[in-house]
Amino acid sequence: MHFAGTAPEGNYVAPHIFELSRAEDLSEEIFGPILHVVRYRADHLERVLASIEQTGYGLTLGVHSRIDDTVEAVVERLSAGNIYVNRNMIGAVVGVQPFGDTACQAPAQGRRAALPPPIATEQTVSVNTAAAGGNAALMAEGE
Repeated sequence: MHFAGTAPEGNYVAPHIFELSRAEDLSEEIFGPILHVVRYRADHLERVLASIEQTGYGLTLGVHSRIDDTVEAVVERLSAGNIYVNRNMIGAVVGVQPFGDTACQAPAQGRRAALPPPIATEQTVSVNTAAAGGNAALMAEGE
């Protein structure tokens, strides 16, 4: 299944959504306003995570779940540089959040070169707590 948006004239690309049967169907790294969606049964989560891990890609990952244990399992299992939970997947802060992954496809400084694996792996997890049904202001009152 494939859906395409519209874009203004000029050097723009319209957003696209592609439904894949499985994560392994991605054969190359793609940048742009593109969302790949894989549907799966909840009891197949481990298979899906293994599938994602086998692609070798890991710059950015989006997770939508109200189940904290599921979010924690995904974050612990995958080594994406930026993980966004229950929010949009753009807006990494240059120079603050990492731009890279364990495969060193895009090292932490944003350079794209064949470098040795990093000594340490940086990861930023951004969570929209309001999307989980809670009030972020109430949660922060005790601090």
